[in-house]
Amino acid sequence: MAQDLVVAFALVLVLEGLLPALRPDAWRRAVEQFATLPDASIRRVGIVMLLIGGVIFQLVR
Repeated sequence: MAQDLVVAFALVLVLEGLLPALRPDAWRRAVEQFATLPDASIRRVGIVMLLIGGVIFQLVR
């Protein structure tokens, strides 16, 4: 179980690092645009990401 969590964390780091490594200009613009969204919109995005991740996790397990 602990090894699975480490692998999952490593995958998150790899995926999160792709865009800033390959296209830092596009990443900066995306972050700036995201920062201007209202809190409610950011919260909805986070909830949707959690739900999608949970569904994928259940399907894989």
